[in-house]
Amino acid sequence: MALLKRVIVCLDVRRGQVTKGVKFQGNVDLGDPVEYALRYDEQGVDELVFYDITASAEDRNLFLDVVENVAASIRIPFSVGGGIDSLDTMRAVLLAGAEKVSLNSPAVRNPELLAQGAEAFGAQCIVLGVDAKRVEQTAAIPSGYEVVIQGGRTPTGRDALQWVVEAEERGAGEICLNAIDTDGVRDGYELTLTRMVADAVRIPVIASGGGGEPAHLTAAVTTGGADAALVASMVHYGDYTVGQIKAAMAADGVPVRLTES
Repeated sequence: MALLKRVIVCLDVRRGQVTKGVKFQGNVDLGDPVEYALRYDEQGVDELVFYDITASAEDRNLFLDVVENVAASIRIPFSVGGGIDSLDTMRAVLLAGAEKVSLNSPAVRNPELLAQGAEAFGAQCIVLGVDAKRVEQTAAIPSGYEVVIQGGRTPTGRDALQWVVEAEERGAGEICLNAIDTDGVRDGYELTLTRMVADAVRIPVIASGGGGEPAHLTAAVTTGGADAALVASMVHYGDYTVGQIKAAMAADGVPVRLTES
């Protein structure tokens, strides 16, 4: 039996509210994270991802109260990212009820965090979040994709492909790959980048940035080689339910977990 492909909903959180922007800009606040989490749980989503999108930029810890409230309300796995820069913070997030922690900017600054987290909690709990932007190919960035940190604000000069390979070696158990160029545009995922990363690592890859219709998710997990596809705008604004997305993917021959809803 083929491994099931996952549909994951991303909830960016700012000042305690779910928010959404385009290419990391122009964010609009939408509502309460717990209400959104319950909605997608009922619709049959496989996992949720919560990002405190300004924690790193504002150099502060993330929203543990939100994590606890979500954990008390839903039945599905979820991961949390944003401002997680120490083992103590990872432990606090996991104890608050998350199944995984997502490390992005802090891991770039201190890659040893990945190894420390994997040793303490298991690689299955450690997700590497990568925000990548297409740039000119150079000797320093041979893939043509650069890692950008602090919520898309700060270029690093690091090659995205080299970074995901290093991160796997250091202990990351999964990669959430967000393409800044397609984020929120809803014209489809960055399939070139997704396939490049999926072929370079052995751990699961989540395609993120650009989902606008179910066919885009099908392309991400087939052409792009991803193990899962992450969506936000297309469900937040009511264009599709999770169930509708999965039904369309199944009709395209993609193995997914179908639910009654």
